[in-house]
Amino acid sequence: MNEIGDRDFEWQDGYGAFTVSVSLIGTVTDYIAGQEKHHAKKTFQEEYLAFLKLSGVKFDERYLW
Repeated sequence: MNEIGDRDFEWQDGYGAFTVSVSLIGTVTDYIAGQEKHHAKKTFQEEYLAFLKLSGVKFDERYLW
């Protein structure tokens, strides 16, 4: 089995996973490229909560952070 990536790499503990339509790959790629600038305006927490709400995911914020 081939493995890709560095097992020691991480930005933070935990993760969230979202699927994206093939038609939006360019949009997602652009978002990732500008993420540092984007997060200067909106925190990760603010953005993650917005993704959860937009996706209709039920959550208890006590267990997110």
